[in-house]
Amino acid sequence: MRCVGLLLLLMLCPSVRADVIQASADHFTLRQEASSVLPPPQLWQRLIQPQLWWHPEHTYSGNAGNLSLDPVAGGVWAERWEGNSVIHGTVVNVAAGTMLRLDAPFGPLQERAVDVVWTISIQAHETGSLVIFEEVANGTNASGLDELAKAVDYVKTEAIKRLVTIADK
Repeated sequence: MRCVGLLLLLMLCPSVRADVIQASADHFTLRQEASSVLPPPQLWQRLIQPQLWWHPEHTYSGNAGNLSLDPVAGGVWAERWEGNSVIHGTVVNVAAGTMLRLDAPFGPLQERAVDVVWTISIQAHETGSLVIFEEVANGTNASGLDELAKAVDYVKTEAIKRLVTIADK
């Protein structure tokens, strides 16, 4: 019985690797990767429903249920509530089931006029999937991206953990 409990715990606690690859005042590159027991088609369906996995503390409204994503080129990752709205990212490239790329200056990056490309890849891995987040941000020296890189890495690491975890939160 203890082995079954341990196996269930391992399935619910994903293996995650996160790195700030490079950071300077005008640039950062981040990478997170995690494995999931979900097969790629199921993980893709979860990915394109950010209201199921994005942390509500990292929304403007405080409610992840207000998020939506239209996974086609030109579609948006948006948040809409009580007459308010924000576009967190615009979809620039989709390979359905395997890759989603967004022009995505989330949160404080938007107000600093920073260009951000966030690529999310999903591939078959062992008995489930491997998902990779790669984010490249470019601004000016006044952008202070070296100061923001760790905070953005934290938010995206939390996001990838929530994405690959089986139970909806």
